[in-house]
Amino acid sequence: MDISSFSGSAPAIAQLSTTMSNGKLADDVGIAVLKKSMDIQEQSAMQLVESIPDVSAGLPDGVGGNINVTA
Repeated sequence: MDISSFSGSAPAIAQLSTTMSNGKLADDVGIAVLKKSMDIQEQSAMQLVESIPDVSAGLPDGVGGNINVTA
């Protein structure tokens, strides 16, 4: 926004105020949409993690507890 020609008159001040208010509203709406999409992504990720089966339940005791680092 170019304010070099700002005269300070009442209509100019009203227009500037409206423009700034509209900009803030657009920012607020954008942030709300971003937060909602992040919440949806979080829920989707949690569902994906919870859908992973527990493969350790079928293993014998002691299997998977040690790592051989000298092989």
